Amino acid sequence: MTVLLNEEADGKILILTLSGKLSADDYARFTTEVDRAVAQHGKIRFLVEMYDFHGWTLGAMWEDIKFDIKHYAHIERVALVGDRKWEEGMAVFCKPFTTATVRYFDEADANEASSWIHEGVGLMSQSMC
Repeated sequence: MTVLLNEEADGKILILTLSGKLSADDYARFTTEVDRAVAQHGKIRFLVEMYDFHGWTLGAMWEDIKFDIKHYAHIERVALVGDRKWEEGMAVFCKPFTTATVRYFDEADANEASSWIHEGVGLMSQSMC
């Protein structure tokens, strides 16, 4: 499994790139950064890019449930970018587990996903000054 995490907009936006099959250990690679970003911003946004993604192990599913409960109200937008029809179904499946607005984008629409996840973030930061 490959898990890459990058930050944009001073950590308000987290870009998570996944490939292979997500394991419980993979969650440890990014949950600390998510906790830090939530502590700093209150609410964050996720851009999840899935390339050659094959889902979760049973242990990873349990970690995902715990993550969803902990961060139920901390994520305001999730953009899922993938290349498989079942990944589009994830956007519908995720909705009961979060207050976030969740949208699926095909790989061909990755730029649109990025634009949507960044929409209004600069304005939010400016209005706080």
